[in-house]
Amino acid sequence: MELIDLSSNLLLVSFIAYMIATIFFGGAVKGAKSQATYNNSRAGMIGIILTIIGFLTHVGYFITRWMASGHAPVSNMFEAVTALGMMLVLAFIVLYIIYKTPSLGLFALPIAIIIIGYASMFPTDVAPLVPSLQSNWLAIHVITTILGEAILAISAVAGVILLLKHVDVKTPSKERFWLEVIVYTIVLCIGFIAITSGFRIAGYEAKFTYVNKNEELAGVVYNMPPLFGMNEYEATTEGKMTPWAEMPAIVDAKKLTTTVWSFFTGTALYLLLRLIFRRPLAAVLKPLTKKANTQLMDEVGYRAVLIGFPVFTLGGLIFAMIWAHEAWSRFWGWDPKEVWALITWLFYAAFLHLRLSRGWEGKKSAWLMVIGFILIMFNFIAVNMILAGLHSYA
Repeated sequence: MELIDLSSNLLLVSFIAYMIATIFFGGAVKGAKSQATYNNSRAGMIGIILTIIGFLTHVGYFITRWMASGHAPVSNMFEAVTALGMMLVLAFIVLYIIYKTPSLGLFALPIAIIIIGYASMFPTDVAPLVPSLQSNWLAIHVITTILGEAILAISAVAGVILLLKHVDVKTPSKERFWLEVIVYTIVLCIGFIAITSGFRIAGYEAKFTYVNKNEELAGVVYNMPPLFGMNEYEATTEGKMTPWAEMPAIVDAKKLTTTVWSFFTGTALYLLLRLIFRRPLAAVLKPLTKKANTQLMDEVGYRAVLIGFPVFTLGGLIFAMIWAHEAWSRFWGWDPKEVWALITWLFYAAFLHLRLSRGWEGKKSAWLMVIGFILIMFNFIAVNMILAGLHSYA
């Protein structure tokens, strides 16, 4: 337990360090009076030092949890998402050292903070691995995949910065609409953290029995009012909300309930922020990109894809198929996670083709980088949260 407590404390230190570093990167952006001061400001230097400190404690969390559990800490949703945040920060640090762009930190670190906050909403207990996960391929496949996804995430951050700078957020247009959708999606993630924290503090529990996809009787505990019931459910806790509808065995109704509650809460939060600022949230963020160099952001995004795509290919497809054959005696099984990994891979392959053969740069390239990351997060979160499959995290 001492190692688990130490691990949790190290992750908390990382979270705080990233938040403070974000403030300094904001100071570097707002206080820059020229390109030279923008690239070499004291605030930016402090920001990257704090980020490195946060990353080192994040690595400390990862190592101590590995020691405590005896296996790579990527076996459930909490561990996998915190690992994604760690890899994202690593990718940012490397690119910042090369390009010295504070705007990248101002947008990348809040994403890492939201990712850590999102992860903390899931059970953090260390549990023994199921037989199919008791393999060295757990660390090899999952860590490599997450690293590739994190590098690709940085390309999306660069794409968002480029779009915020060059899309006219005052005049209604398709570009403004979709840019606002991106911001809205981020607010939905914050909504998930808010609603989950609220019901957790309130200590809400509703217990049910249900028939799983193997036609066996099982039990489930909802930690927020059940909007959807599991297959052939029966309530065992009196006085709790009756689910709106019963879901088939292929759908995890508990996770679907969490998703819908998050949607409602995030939408309400978004509308409140719109009411406070009285303008699109993209317009609120736009001044933060004023000093960013468009050509540099395009280069950062493209290089991130060039590096992240082969890493993702190695971990998400090649290593995945080797492990699948070892665990289930087949290379491919059309599991929802496998299908979406293939869709993501095909998308980035198409992106590189369009970039190299058609010369898609600037806003076209930025939109593709953002869409690619949306596919990654859909695979990482929505597929795990809603669709039942061999890869579904607890």
